[in-house]
Amino acid sequence: MRSFSGDRELSAADLRNAPVHWPRPSVLDVSIQALDGVGPKLAEAAAEAGIATVGDLLLRFPHSHRNRQLTQIANLEPGQQGTILVEVLGAKPRPFRKRRLTIVGVKVGDESGHLRATWFNQPWVAEKLETGARLLLTGKLSGRGFGVGEWELVDDEEGVESSSFVPVHSATEDLRPQRIRDWVGQACRWAPNAIEGLPAELRTRRRLAGVAEAIRAAHFPEVPEDLEAARERLAFEELFLHQAILATRKRAHRAARPAPRCGKPGELVNRWLESLPFEPTGDQRLALADVDGDLDRGEPMQRLLMGEVGSGKTVVAVYAMLRALEAGYQAVLMAPTETLAEQHALTLDRLLGAEALPFSLLTGATPAPSRKRALNQLATGELGLILGTHALIEPTVRFARLGLCVVDEQHRFGVEQRRALDAKGVEGMAPHVLHMTATPIPRTLSLTAYGDLDTTALHQLPAGRQPVSTRLVGEDERAGAYEFIRDRLREGRQAFVVCPLVAESEKQPGKAAEAEAERLRAGELRGFELGVLHGQMHSNDKAEAMRAFAAGETDVLVATTVIEVGIDVANATVMVIEGAERFGVSQLHQLRGRVGRGDHASICLLFPEEAGELARRRLTAVAAENDGFKLAEVDLELRGEGEILGTRQSGLPRFAVASLPEDGAMLVEARDEVVALLRRYGSLEDAALGPLLDAARRRFGTGAADPIPL
Repeated sequence: MRSFSGDRELSAADLRNAPVHWPRPSVLDVSIQALDGVGPKLAEAAAEAGIATVGDLLLRFPHSHRNRQLTQIANLEPGQQGTILVEVLGAKPRPFRKRRLTIVGVKVGDESGHLRATWFNQPWVAEKLETGARLLLTGKLSGRGFGVGEWELVDDEEGVESSSFVPVHSATEDLRPQRIRDWVGQACRWAPNAIEGLPAELRTRRRLAGVAEAIRAAHFPEVPEDLEAARERLAFEELFLHQAILATRKRAHRAARPAPRCGKPGELVNRWLESLPFEPTGDQRLALADVDGDLDRGEPMQRLLMGEVGSGKTVVAVYAMLRALEAGYQAVLMAPTETLAEQHALTLDRLLGAEALPFSLLTGATPAPSRKRALNQLATGELGLILGTHALIEPTVRFARLGLCVVDEQHRFGVEQRRALDAKGVEGMAPHVLHMTATPIPRTLSLTAYGDLDTTALHQLPAGRQPVSTRLVGEDERAGAYEFIRDRLREGRQAFVVCPLVAESEKQPGKAAEAEAERLRAGELRGFELGVLHGQMHSNDKAEAMRAFAAGETDVLVATTVIEVGIDVANATVMVIEGAERFGVSQLHQLRGRVGRGDHASICLLFPEEAGELARRRLTAVAAENDGFKLAEVDLELRGEGEILGTRQSGLPRFAVASLPEDGAMLVEARDEVVALLRRYGSLEDAALGPLLDAARRRFGTGAADPIPL
């Protein structure tokens, strides 16, 4: 056990007799073996379930509370849940199997009658059912007896009838809910030792209870109203502490190393802006202003640029890179796939045409001579701008004066990969980093998974863009759909056909790009030129397939999701997505964003295979809504925060009490409170704020000391 008084270890007696009027957080770090009835074997089982200390128990909040008003056997209603206090009347039972079930049944009774109680798939229960044992059973009565859902042995009946509102904690085979409930009941005695993470002024202003009172009420409320008040108080504190960690980490990263000062935009940047063949949108101009502010601060930029499909994020990225080049530094753009990196190269060639600025492309497929030349020019500073994939973070890639990194589709890179790029900056300085994503992120996620980044969102589309019409199409409508597609092709337009698989497979049924291209050549699209594009092709073949489609040499490109981002062919007006239910909301939105990029009306046709209820709701949402930011919120509501964008690997915390998106408004309030405290005190370390950061670090780790995950 950990010590909190000199070097002497705590004993169970120390813990039980410890004064509770002075907060002593170390008391909560002791092993749960300090509790009555917890030996090494049970402690090991508890550790496997994530319960190692008394503090862990206090944060093991129940997933529900059960109204356990006692009734008698004679008053049970068939099909209705009830709780009875009974005695085992029959002999100790033996488990038996029936089909796939293991069943334990025993005769029980009270003063009003008797019945047969039955447990399913809990053979270990039989050892506990001695004749005469007193049991508290919760379950439902049916024609076959009383099916037990929750039960416990009753050694002391005092207080059983009064404890009608009881917590139900997540349990395991070795740890029944009632055992955890008993441990938590003991642990609640030391709840006053929990660190109070909310400053006194904030608690008073928001009329919030103390943390100890809230913890006890969350486990053992006297009335349901106390439970809801406790949950709201603890959820707010949890979100507040997480925002405090993010804000502290953000400030620590900015203070750790200075960043290049790029000054004000000069002749090169202004000339480039004037040469653009279009007028930047209002959102783009605001984004450029954000970049200007970041680059002239002397602190490393850490900005997330979110953009609606086709909103012009690349223009902002090019602006930022030109600003770095003009100030005498190098800039790099890293993309997750060769296809996307190659498309960025084409876009840069078009956007920088008037300036004729040299840049190189570095991927795993770059020929050795070209690679060697680019590496030498980077190391000497002769080459100022480079694009590429993971190849850019290899040890052999060295920069003379790296000042700015653009990371596209940043959630597809691991933390260590992004840190490796960050480490290539000028010695003693941190490069500026602009993160880009074509997937709009709900605000609740942007404040949690990306809360240590500044954010800029592009909602507006360039002038002349038309919204893409989206239709959910049944198999019986396929013939008519392809007649429509042929009409568009005859008009000179082009189309995409997206398949979920590269090649046909017995293990994974579904349409495959290669086979579907052959079928269409001989069937619905006979007489038209078809190309194929997927991730397993050689890079040269992929580049040729994209070149031919962009040049109009092929009418239809049959592809996988390799075309999800970065593809810009203004003449493509039809998108067909086969097996649409296999894709997520954001992915479908990104795919249909490959059309509608010119002046012609465009349409996306979703062909599902076997869509369940949830999948059909996703498809219906995509068909009804063109706003990617609104769709992101719908996606969050349908799937929960843990699945969006792979956010578990992106650093999204597992909250013990708070639930997103339901607590989204509370999250915003928590963030606003943290921002207000920083403005008032300058630091969350200020003594007036009490142990705020101690509580935050105990809950979410010492994130403020770690390098910021790019």
